[in-house]
Amino acid sequence: MRSHKCGELNTQHLGQTVALCGWVHRRRDHGGVIFIDLRDRAGLVQVVFDPDLAESFAIAESVRSEYVLRIEGIVRDRPEGTHNANMSTGQIEVLGKHIEVLNESETPPFPIESDIEVNEETRLRFRYIDLRRTAMQQKMKVRRDVTRNLRQYLDDHEFFEIETPYLTKATPEGARDYIVPSRTHQNSFFALPQSPQLYKQLLMIAGMDRYYQVVRCFRDEDLRADRQPEFTQLDIETSFMNEQEIMVIMEEMIRRLFKEIIDVDLGDQFPVISYADAMRRYGSDRPDLRIELELIDIADEMKDVDFKVFSGPANDPNGRVVAMRLPEGGDMTRSTIDELTKYVGIYGAKGLAYIKVNDLAAGIEGLQSPIVKFAPADVWASVMQKVGAQNGDLVFFGADKTHIVNEAMGALRVKLGLDRNLLTGPWKPLWVVDFPMFVWDEKAQRFTAIHHPFTAPSCSVEDLVANPGTALSRAYDLVLNGTEVGGGSIRINRTAMQQTVFDILGIGHDEAREKFGFLLDALKYGAPPHGGIAFGLDRLVMLMTGASSIRDVIAFPKTQTAACPLFNAPALVSEEQLKELGIRLRKPEGKTEKQD
Repeated sequence: MRSHKCGELNTQHLGQTVALCGWVHRRRDHGGVIFIDLRDRAGLVQVVFDPDLAESFAIAESVRSEYVLRIEGIVRDRPEGTHNANMSTGQIEVLGKHIEVLNESETPPFPIESDIEVNEETRLRFRYIDLRRTAMQQKMKVRRDVTRNLRQYLDDHEFFEIETPYLTKATPEGARDYIVPSRTHQNSFFALPQSPQLYKQLLMIAGMDRYYQVVRCFRDEDLRADRQPEFTQLDIETSFMNEQEIMVIMEEMIRRLFKEIIDVDLGDQFPVISYADAMRRYGSDRPDLRIELELIDIADEMKDVDFKVFSGPANDPNGRVVAMRLPEGGDMTRSTIDELTKYVGIYGAKGLAYIKVNDLAAGIEGLQSPIVKFAPADVWASVMQKVGAQNGDLVFFGADKTHIVNEAMGALRVKLGLDRNLLTGPWKPLWVVDFPMFVWDEKAQRFTAIHHPFTAPSCSVEDLVANPGTALSRAYDLVLNGTEVGGGSIRINRTAMQQTVFDILGIGHDEAREKFGFLLDALKYGAPPHGGIAFGLDRLVMLMTGASSIRDVIAFPKTQTAACPLFNAPALVSEEQLKELGIRLRKPEGKTEKQD
């Protein structure tokens, strides 16, 4: 039907007769001459219709935005002074000779190209219209290019692309499973995979050596800007490589990806930081290194002061007291500080103490804050020296349980860095390593896995049993600009160690056999040392395109309530289907008959 794409035409096609297909982006009538900007995936081209060809001119007069057309015409130079440098086809136009309406269109629910803000639910309800926008098509192109680039790299490095099942068994990986009833096995259920973790480990035991898969994963969890109930990850597993070797080859892959797709140089070697250092310095295990603000521990200085807000956490083994210097922050208004106080409250902080540094040489008299009176001058002098305060600075303080201080002050650090334009560069990648194996769940009174229960510890079975709370894992996360884009680990490849980890997590032998018997059996048959990593493809593309949400780089995403406005899903199913599956619905708790 067409000889060329609209956005591909240029001066090399001058004089050629071309056939184009696309949508009417804009129609303009200029004194008896009609201009149609025709759009397809490749871009726009201007088509001109003169009244000399009466039939074609009449059809051109009748078309409206988003009509689908087929046009034949001759490529020619645009008249002098009408070149458009903002269009790839801006030096040429097509003199239309024949026009055919392939389909008409009603007025779209929102303009295709406009600065008008459109409600996201409306965009998703009419996603096929939203995807016609140039910005969305460009994001989909980047996603295509990213996937192709990653596949090519892994193919070149002798990885096998192997598909794993979507219908599988529920496994504990930190989120709720999506459950699928089986008609042929009444009262039994499949689960959609949260990741192909166990399958790829079995592939290593099978001797596949190097595996990858661009795979859909499913997690029934609360949503955020960078999360979806179904998402895509690049899943990778290798045999006979340690964590350093895996990190090197993966770092090379990401460095090449950014250079070839968006012409960004991420540097020769990514910095590596331990989990403990990341939490101590930045309050986060995914720090944004573009922001140079750091948390400074001042518990030693505050242990003996009369100010219980500080001395309490300073003397609490589970508490933390930190200071964070904001260079030249002394100009911050009280109303702005009040807004920041509300902000840290979201993360559990009970308040936000601060000191404005007016004149260090004047001692305590040169410090401006309601809290200065609660500690002697020598304490504040020590604190100011420790944080490297200068005249004109503002110093914020956090004091509470360690996890609250880390979350609140870590979030404040990022907010200040972004709001006050303190970024030191556009891209800052890093590896975070030496994660704890377990975290203690106060509510459940038991250990839970930081990553997943198949992550190998960096100690022996005996040391793990003796000190599970301090054991470190052989895990590694790749963080870019404060976003975790990939996470992996060396896996457990011996039955004794795997059962020990299950025991510490409260998964007894019977439960372990029921849920993971196939894995425990497989580990007995010469399981090689192996490890891997998974990259969030949606997150990578989000960062590379500058999108604010992964929903903008997924063709058909769900809303923040995990719903699909386009298909109106999830939806009820018929009684016949439920009966065939052996399922009977129960009213949600607290719902009355009238509400139902």
